[in-house]
Amino acid sequence: MKLNKITKAAICISLLSAFGCTDNFEEINTNDQGITPELLEQDFNHIKQGFGPIFNNIQVITANFEWVYQLQQNLNSDIWSGYMATPTGFAGGINNTTYSLVDGWNGFIWEYAYKNVMYNAVHIEDLSKGKFDQFYALSLILKVEGMHRLTDTFGPIIYSKYGELSPTEYDSQEEVYNQFFNELDIAVADLTQRVDDGDTGESTFKSTDLSGYKGKYKQWVKFANTLRLRLAMRIVKANPALAKIEAEKAVAHKFGVMQSNGDLFKIVSPVFTNPLATISGSWLDIRMGADMESIMGGYEDPRLEGYFDTSSQYPGEYKGVRTGIDIAAKADHQNFSGIGAPGKSNEIVLMTAAEAYFLRAEGALRGWDMGGDAKSLYEQGITVSFGQRDASGVVGYIADNVKTAKAYVDPKFPVNNSPAVNNVTVAWDEAATNEVKLQKIITQKWIAGFPEGQEAWSDYRRTGYPKLFPVLKNYSGGTISTELGVRRINFVQSEKDGNQGGVDSGIAKLGGSDNGGTRLWWDVDAPNF
Repeated sequence: MKLNKITKAAICISLLSAFGCTDNFEEINTNDQGITPELLEQDFNHIKQGFGPIFNNIQVITANFEWVYQLQQNLNSDIWSGYMATPTGFAGGINNTTYSLVDGWNGFIWEYAYKNVMYNAVHIEDLSKGKFDQFYALSLILKVEGMHRLTDTFGPIIYSKYGELSPTEYDSQEEVYNQFFNELDIAVADLTQRVDDGDTGESTFKSTDLSGYKGKYKQWVKFANTLRLRLAMRIVKANPALAKIEAEKAVAHKFGVMQSNGDLFKIVSPVFTNPLATISGSWLDIRMGADMESIMGGYEDPRLEGYFDTSSQYPGEYKGVRTGIDIAAKADHQNFSGIGAPGKSNEIVLMTAAEAYFLRAEGALRGWDMGGDAKSLYEQGITVSFGQRDASGVVGYIADNVKTAKAYVDPKFPVNNSPAVNNVTVAWDEAATNEVKLQKIITQKWIAGFPEGQEAWSDYRRTGYPKLFPVLKNYSGGTISTELGVRRINFVQSEKDGNQGGVDSGIAKLGGSDNGGTRLWWDVDAPNF
C-alpha cells in the first residue's frame, strides 16, 4: 500500500471543502467546453451522470485508487470475514487486523460513501423525483445497496437528515433500516408498474447501467427484492416480526428474487479490474485467509482452485495466512496463496443468486413462506454457486456427510497452528438441530459469497457462523473480545472534528461505547433460535 497517497487524498478533500464554499462558485464551475445545460439535459444526461460515481464507489474500484479500496474494505471486513489475511505488518503490526482500529484508515469508509454514493443519490432525487421517477427508483435501490454497508459498519449514521447544516443528527440503525424498506417499496412499485405498462427500461437506462442488467427494470426489481430479503434476515433477532413480513414480501413479489446466475448483481467495466488484482497480485498485501484453507480445503471444495492461486513457495498447495498473528517480516507469508480469478475480473460481484437461495433456506428454517423447504433451497444455493464458478462435482459435494474443516498449519511458525473450529459436514441432515442446520447454511453462503467480505462479516456477527480462528494478538486494550471479534468501527475523526453534536447523537443511539466491541442494533446478543 502506498501510504503517502493517504496524505495526498486528505489534501484533496481539504481543497474540495474550501472550494465548496467559495464566493465565485459560478466562475469556477463554468463549462468552457461548449456543453450547455440544454445539451446536457438531452437524453436525461444531467440525471444519468450521477449514476457512474455511485456504481464505482459502493466499493471503490476506480483505476489507480486500489489503495482506497484497501482502506475502505480490504483491511477491515475482507479480513474480519475470514476470507483474507495480510502478510504485511502495517503500523508495526498494531492495526485493524490485531483489533487496534486505525482511524486514518477507517475514515475512508465513511467519506467515500457520503461523497459518492449518498451525494449523487440525493442529487438524482432532486432532479428526477416527481418528474422522471424511473431514475429516482433506480437511485433508491443503489442508495440502499451502498448505504446499508455503511450502517452495518458504524451503526447510527446520517441518513434522513443528510444535507442539513451541522450539527447534523444521526439516525439510529433501526430508523435507517425502516427507511431502507420504505425506499425499496417506492422503487419496486414504480419499476414494476413500468414493466407492466410495457416499458422494459432498455431504451432509457441501458447506456448508463454498469450492473450488467442492460437497463432492464425487471432485473432491477429482482435485485431490489433480494436486497430486501438480505436486510430482512439481518434484523431477524432485533425485530423478528418485521423480518418475516419483509422477507415474505420479497419472495412473494411477482418478479421474485434472484434465481439464476444471470440475475446476480455486479459492476461491469471494460476499463478496470477488481482492485484485489493489484493489492494481492502486485503489492502482495493480501493472501488467502487461514479459515478458507481450513474449511474449503477440508471439504476438498472444487471451487477452491478458482478462488485462489497455489502458493509460489509450496507448489501445488493452497496456503492461507492466519489473521491477528505476530508478523516479523512480510517475506514470511507473502508467497502463500494469492487471490485467484474472482480478484482478477472486470466484474465486481456484490450479490449472487446463491445468496438468495441461502437466505430463503434460512427463512424456511425459521418457518417463513420462502417458496420451498430449507433442504431443497440449501442444495439449490450450492448448485447455483457451483454453476457460477464453472465447478464440477456438485452432486457428490452436496451428498458428502464425512468431510469437515481441517486443522490449520503454518509451515513456518507453529505458534499460529490451530485445530479446526467449524466442524460441520456439507450434507443436509434433517435430524440435526436448527443450530447445526443454520451453521451449514451460513458456511455454504460464506463460501459462495467470496470475495465480498462486507456481507460475510455481517453474517458472522449476526449468526456466529462460520466459526473462525480467533486472533492471537489483540491490541484493543480490552474493548474488543478475542472470542467475538470486531463488531463495528468507531465513528470517524472527520465527524468528530466537524460534527461533534452529530457524533454525540449517534453515540446516544448506539447503546454502548463508541468502540469496536459495541454491538449494532441488529447484532443482538441472543441465541439464533
